Amino acid sequence: MRKIIFAILAFYVAQTEAQPRWTAMQCMQYAVEHNHEVRRAELELDNYQVAKTSAAGRFLPAVDANIGAQYNFGRAIDPETNGYTNVSTFYNGYSIQASLPVFDGFNRLHALKAAKASVLMGHQALRQQQDQTALSVLQAYVNVAYEEGMVRMAQEKLQETELLLRQTRLLEEVGRKSGADVALVESQYAEADYEVTRQQNLLAAALLELKKEMAYPVADSLAIVVPVDDAPSASHESGLSDFHRHDVLQPFCSPVHPALQQAHYLVETSKHEWNQARASLYPTLSLSAGLSTTYYKTLHTQTASSFGKQFNNNMGEYVGVTLSIPIFNRMQTVSNIRKAKNNYQMACEAYEQKHAELEKLSREAWLDWQGYLKQTVQMEKKVEADSLAYLLTYHQYEEGLSTAIDLYTTSAQLLHSKATLLQCRLMAMVKEQLVRYYQGITIWTE
Repeated sequence: MRKIIFAILAFYVAQTEAQPRWTAMQCMQYAVEHNHEVRRAELELDNYQVAKTSAAGRFLPAVDANIGAQYNFGRAIDPETNGYTNVSTFYNGYSIQASLPVFDGFNRLHALKAAKASVLMGHQALRQQQDQTALSVLQAYVNVAYEEGMVRMAQEKLQETELLLRQTRLLEEVGRKSGADVALVESQYAEADYEVTRQQNLLAAALLELKKEMAYPVADSLAIVVPVDDAPSASHESGLSDFHRHDVLQPFCSPVHPALQQAHYLVETSKHEWNQARASLYPTLSLSAGLSTTYYKTLHTQTASSFGKQFNNNMGEYVGVTLSIPIFNRMQTVSNIRKAKNNYQMACEAYEQKHAELEKLSREAWLDWQGYLKQTVQMEKKVEADSLAYLLTYHQYEEGLSTAIDLYTTSAQLLHSKATLLQCRLMAMVKEQLVRYYQGITIWTE
């Protein structure tokens, strides 16, 4: 049964290694293209663009055409004599009119400016959602890389424990080890076997989370490139190999950060909406012009003029000017102005709050990045020391100068150091990209 299980695992590993592996950049780009929140942000941006088109269309004249038909029977007014008649008649009317606001207190102008600011805000909201999706995928990607490293370490530990168990049994046969030593190593082997299974389950869960963040089909297989197999020392610049690099990273938040830009354009939109509300206090002036004609016929008679003759003879034109002066509308204008002003002030407060928040987060990310770089250097030295201690304890165990408990303790300490080193390297990569994000650098594009 054990041979069958190992054969199945070997086949699975072979299949996994045969399929192409995804880099962090590829995972983030796939997520940005397929994530549902990103698609919603794209649709929201399209709504802003539609609103901008509608605001620009208000500068064009409005043109309407009407066609009406009316059948009268019984007592009615004869349009030819303007007297009453009891005969059935047919009436047909045609009209076309155009109207154009000349002055409206710059209402349309401020509405257009507000719509343009909303479009820019929508672009920044889309970029913000893309960046947030990329960061979530990067974190999930790093979790998978960490769990793969832990599975690899657990498997190496299992192989070492299996070799140690064989050696201890041989030493027991020649009388250099007791049955208690064999039982203790067997317990360590069972624990190592359990740890492999546990880490494999954690890897499967992390891989499912990565697929969810990417909007990747859960049933399809996905393999990633582990970026720390041959990772350089943290004393040098560290980072995922498929990320583009920049020369200087400083602990500050860029003014072009999408979240800050989104808050800025919200201020601009609120300001123009406030001006638009105040425009309701001004009078409005508009022009209008139109054409109209009619056709009339008394039914059951042949005395009516032809349609073409009446259409031309009854043709009329008009041009009009309308001036509307607001006097009192039950305090609606004043209330709207006050609410728009409050919205503008709230947007200004939100901008200042967002700026302070991002400044704090950017400095925290930079400090975390520097901290993980230093921790990586320290953990590299600790892994070297723990590796040497494990080798010395192993040789002492072979010579009978140490017990299996001592060997287990040094082995567990070495494994913990390797896991911590792997975590520090991966977190240094994540924090570096987070610093770039706060500086306004798009991390998911080449």
